[in-house]
Amino acid sequence: MRLIVILRLSILTITSALLVSGCSSLPADQRSDARDPYETSNRQIFAFNMGVDDAVIEPAAKGYRKLPEGVQTALTNHAQWTSHPSTAVNSLLQGKLENAALATVDFLINGLTLGLADLTDDADDPEREDFGQTLAAWSLPEGSYVVMPLLGPGTTRSHTGFLVDSITNPLGYSGVGGVDVIRVTSAPVSVVTFRGNQFDQINDIKYNATDPYARTRSLYFQYREGQIIDGDLNVSTATDDAFDSFLNEGN
Repeated sequence: MRLIVILRLSILTITSALLVSGCSSLPADQRSDARDPYETSNRQIFAFNMGVDDAVIEPAAKGYRKLPEGVQTALTNHAQWTSHPSTAVNSLLQGKLENAALATVDFLINGLTLGLADLTDDADDPEREDFGQTLAAWSLPEGSYVVMPLLGPGTTRSHTGFLVDSITNPLGYSGVGGVDVIRVTSAPVSVVTFRGNQFDQINDIKYNATDPYARTRSLYFQYREGQIIDGDLNVSTATDDAFDSFLNEGN
């Protein structure tokens, strides 16, 4: 399991370095968004990611949508459950003790069913927290907008947070075979469940937006700002978790 984490870290680090060092940034007056200095390369990677969606993710999401509703709910619950350890850690780092406790209790109780059944249905749900949000709480700058192969959109701060979460997620260091299986499968399960649950909204952007890249970028920044200020923005639920889950789960 640690080898998988190391490989993920290595791939992401190398890809980031190649992207930043090998691509010249656009002059400020040529950018469609001041936060997107690598727009030319970002658009190319976005097109690649959409090709992966065409070939793999959208067909898998169609299959997911054909499953019985109870199975879909169980898989969605499981995907959310696997994120709770990182939420607990990052909530502690941000001083959000109540949210850390909620995430911990939810993870332990629902662990009786591997998260497939929500045994705390009447309780408050923890707000998801990641290390990118922790860095924001520590006032580290956001950095540039960067689209990563397979992992999707983000900023240098949020991608850094993902790397740290990948390494520090307690599920990756349990040494228990069954837990390792959960850790390995959590990303694809999360991607497919999200893609299936938000199928129409994503396809509307993908197929109907005048500029899907620009629309995705705009929604990402709305979504991320809403996360960082704890949901005080009026961001559509259709975008909630969209860019955190697009092949970027398992934090």
